[in-house]
Amino acid sequence: MTVKDTNQIDYFQRLLEESVRMHGHLCPGQVLGVKMSMLGLSEVGIADPKGQDRKSIMVFVEMARCLTDAIQSVTGCSLGRRTMKLMDYGKMAATYMNLKTGKAIRIVAKEESRQKADELFPDIKHKYSAQLEAYKILPDRELFDVMEVIVKLNPEDMPGRSMRRIRCDDCGEYVQDLREIYKEGRVLCRACSDSRYYEYPERDIF
Repeated sequence: MTVKDTNQIDYFQRLLEESVRMHGHLCPGQVLGVKMSMLGLSEVGIADPKGQDRKSIMVFVEMARCLTDAIQSVTGCSLGRRTMKLMDYGKMAATYMNLKTGKAIRIVAKEESRQKADELFPDIKHKYSAQLEAYKILPDRELFDVMEVIVKLNPEDMPGRSMRRIRCDDCGEYVQDLREIYKEGRVLCRACSDSRYYEYPERDIF
């Protein structure tokens, strides 16, 4: 093992420990998310995501699971900073984008890696424990499919101050970041335009 390999292992272990502190426990998703992020950042040319490159990185995550916490921990991207976008596809995948160069790499966790975990650690009966250990040692090429993609960003999707704040004609609540809907000459929030995820309780009318 070379000095470079040793340094890389130490770096991975440090990032994994930071991720576990944030997430609350160690799980296969944490290992995958850390390794996926190390690879993604390298592929798009981001060396210091929490420092000098913090304004150059955006990540699109495709699942709201443990993997996403690990990605946030490593990259420093978050929903609040508008540098992380949740595309809720239910897939163990993420796209890493360099905002300065426009280069974007989508990485998908291979389903076959689960089988490799059983082969590597047949004596570990608990499948998640086997996966956790296997993901630590499997090379990236056996864990992930990597593809270059094109991501088109609208100005309102970029980090920074809100471009506009406007009042919904129905509920009276304010909408930011050009998320309003225009319907029949009225300005509506998305909830009032028929895509509400919540309902109000029925009220007696006197």
